[in-house]
Amino acid sequence: MSVASLVPLPVVVPLLGAALTLLLANRPWLQRTVSMTCLAGTLAVAVVLLVQAYRYGPVVVQVGGWPAPVGIVLVADQLAALMLVVSSAVTLCVLLYSIGQGQGETGESAPVTIYHPTYLVLTAGVTNAFLAGDLFNLFVSFEILLGASFVLITLGGTAARIRTGSTYVVVNILSSLVFLTAVGLVYAATGTLNLAQLAQRLDALPGGVRLSLQLVLLLAFAIKAAVFPLSAWLPDSYPTAPAPVTAVFAGLLTKVGVYAIIRTQTLLFPDGQVNGLLMVVAGLTMVIGILGAVAQSDMKRLLSFTLVSHIGYMIFGVALSTVAGLSGAIFYVVHHITIQTTLFLVAGLVEQRAGSTDLRRLGGLARIAPLLGILFFVPAMNLAGIPPFSGFLGKLGLLQAGVVAGGPLPGALVAAGTVTSLLTLYVATRVWNIAFWRAPRLATAEPVVRLPALMVGATVALVVLGLALTVAAGPLFDITAAAASDLRERGPYVRAVLPGEPG
Repeated sequence: MSVASLVPLPVVVPLLGAALTLLLANRPWLQRTVSMTCLAGTLAVAVVLLVQAYRYGPVVVQVGGWPAPVGIVLVADQLAALMLVVSSAVTLCVLLYSIGQGQGETGESAPVTIYHPTYLVLTAGVTNAFLAGDLFNLFVSFEILLGASFVLITLGGTAARIRTGSTYVVVNILSSLVFLTAVGLVYAATGTLNLAQLAQRLDALPGGVRLSLQLVLLLAFAIKAAVFPLSAWLPDSYPTAPAPVTAVFAGLLTKVGVYAIIRTQTLLFPDGQVNGLLMVVAGLTMVIGILGAVAQSDMKRLLSFTLVSHIGYMIFGVALSTVAGLSGAIFYVVHHITIQTTLFLVAGLVEQRAGSTDLRRLGGLARIAPLLGILFFVPAMNLAGIPPFSGFLGKLGLLQAGVVAGGPLPGALVAAGTVTSLLTLYVATRVWNIAFWRAPRLATAEPVVRLPALMVGATVALVVLGLALTVAAGPLFDITAAAASDLRERGPYVRAVLPGEPG
């Protein structure tokens, strides 16, 4: 079996698993086994693809044997393969957490016949987005995500979840309409949707037409990535969902939008015409997002605002449009997927233990549940960028790239990034002091609720993964730098998809 034949598996395996778990509706333990096996297999394939892409270049498969640009192309270059590895690891851990919680089996959850198939479909949508080699396939990926995420965000059918789910769907349908409009305009202007071929044809368009296409695509992806001022929907949508659903949404779904921005800005529009606009947006996203977090009294809403804020760091790296900036952005995406997911899982554990995530009702958790205190403290300090954690290393790489770039806007972004990091530390310390350090309050004074071992174990695994990013920061930066270099050059991607083309 050639390595190229592995490329479709991260999409195909979860879809087949979804069908199988739906057939196993009356056997929950078999559903769980199938789901775990599918995600573990996807992670193994993703690791193989990353090694192959790092050593030998992009791995390409022409679906159905139809050559590009006519057929559907799946491309696993270093960026896509790295995203596959981290997303597969995170979705596997969140699945284990949800199984420990009994998600989809009792209480306010939807039946298990819905949860497991939908979760696997969501995973397939994420992996297909990373591998998509043309704009229409990327659009299909977003629609798969939208359908599955609406089911997951409304699990249980409570009034609050239906209300926030409706807002989520309306916003994402709007972004999908913008994206579909962009797809039609791109095809009308170039006669193709294949990304490699677009990299060649867009350069020949008049400057005004090319800029218009770029802005429409950016608008669609910015909504999905929750970039300010298009981020108001997120803090209201995520906190009401079940803890594992919120965690995977926070960790992954916005990063699919960021990935689309990175891919299109580097491959299709490398001239940097909108870099100034992106820098302004990145700065506003960082500062306004973290100021929103400062004002919150609920842990989930607070984390939702920090999620928005730290998207700004990634957009900052893209806006610099240098190898160092892109490398820092990719590193920060990997870091943030892991750490933000971990913190939302910890919030779920706090809710499980205390019955609430309202800081006004919490206190004394560090004494009552010491392990829970550690599980919050480590990723919270990582998110805040305390040395020597990966959050510090990622921010340092981005700020150094901004200093090297020079100029008023990069300088302002360096200042904004520093202020945002300090305010993130303030927010994390505030949560620690109120929920974990002060005397027990109403919720935590209630009788002890034993936390399921699988929920704790999955959270511990993600905390360890976050620490591993710190230990392996050197090799990881090597991968992100190589991926950024390929993105800037464009040639390796184009030649892999269209052999014989100059790139």
